[in-house]
Amino acid sequence: MKELLVATTNQGKVHELEKLLESVTNVQLRSLKDLPDLAVAEEDGATFEANAIAKALHYCRLSGLPTIADDSGLVVDALGGRPGVHSSRYAPSDAERIAKLLREMEGTDWPQRSARFICAAAFAVPNPEVHIHTLTTGILEGYIALEAKGTFGFGYDPIFYVEALGCHLAEVPPEIKNTLSHRAQAIAKLLPAVTEYFRMTL
Repeated sequence: MKELLVATTNQGKVHELEKLLESVTNVQLRSLKDLPDLAVAEEDGATFEANAIAKALHYCRLSGLPTIADDSGLVVDALGGRPGVHSSRYAPSDAERIAKLLREMEGTDWPQRSARFICAAAFAVPNPEVHIHTLTTGILEGYIALEAKGTFGFGYDPIFYVEALGCHLAEVPPEIKNTLSHRAQAIAKLLPAVTEYFRMTL
């Protein structure tokens, strides 16, 4: 069976991507948890796209497997775009990142609490030589809520209010989140290329 590497160790992201990629049949998904000896990719790009490309190329080169890598984060207008590409490193844990962001947003009126999740997804393939096959992006608009709510999802989901849903992103189950999230949008755009690649190589 052919294998597809999902370049992340984040279990929440792995589960999300497994659902989003379930239509790619006869392909076994692997994550970086399955390949612990691979050197970690540098994530020092100035944009989500640059980081996604760098990670996809790095892990495709080391593993020899077709690789999907994404870089995503939260862009908050009132904070000049922070945490942005540093979203996952803004503080040591999800709870601390949320607490830090809520502190920074104290006293900010609702209209100024606008924010968006952005995801860039890159698909790298090893043949004829390692290269980026496809790059896509997805965006989910919302607001930074006044407090955390919900138990679904991960990361900043508990404080991200989505007007179209009328609730926080962490208040909706994965099957709903996976119809509209920034990552769902990016992967949906990537899916035809991934499906076609494996159809041609099986």
